[in-house]
Amino acid sequence: MSDEATGTGEDRPDGVQPVGMQVQKGLFGVTDSGDTSGFGGLVQATPFGAETPSTPEPLGGYFDEIVGALRELLGDDVTRAVVVDRGELTIHVAPDRLAEVCRALRDDEGLRFELCNSVSGVDYPDQRNRLHVIYHLTSMTYRRRVRLETAVGLEHPVVQSVTAVYPTADWQERETYDMFGVVFEGHPHLTRILMPDDWEGFPQRKDYPLGGIAVEYKGAHIPPPDERRAYK
Repeated sequence: MSDEATGTGEDRPDGVQPVGMQVQKGLFGVTDSGDTSGFGGLVQATPFGAETPSTPEPLGGYFDEIVGALRELLGDDVTRAVVVDRGELTIHVAPDRLAEVCRALRDDEGLRFELCNSVSGVDYPDQRNRLHVIYHLTSMTYRRRVRLETAVGLEHPVVQSVTAVYPTADWQERETYDMFGVVFEGHPHLTRILMPDDWEGFPQRKDYPLGGIAVEYKGAHIPPPDERRAYK
């Protein structure tokens, strides 16, 4: 694998580059943009074409308690990966186990994650399972947060819906379906929510074309992006 894909030892203070990682410099990989926000100096290593590596345990804080309780309830194989980054816990699970994981997190007296704050999608085109779905959960009882993440490929982009556990996920799963093409199995009414019902394609996938498509919306004509006015 080339240095362009994996980065070099200079990217880390100890001079060691993790195997199977690509290094992204700057926000969204942008460089030489004149950015003054501080993100231009960001150096972040992310998985390249492989499963997400876990953070070594113990994780610290209440994170070990959450992961331990979840494994005790549903088995050690319930977690595909457990990652702590920037003081936040992300638990990676299989797409066909998402609903039971959410139910355990909500109903167990020691966990009680009663609220699903948000559902979102991400497209990582370099990964085998490129479509990721992320659920942010909050325990109002214990004032804790956890992130659930699952990933599917384009050949079978099916994820369990969690609407039976968290009704607030209804419209947010519809938006993730609309923008990324993830099919939420068991959703009561999985239809487009932002784009017209007959729209072709999924606008937030990285390979979706940016220009050349005009849109009519509520009687207004919106020109394609490449014909809109540019402000400099």
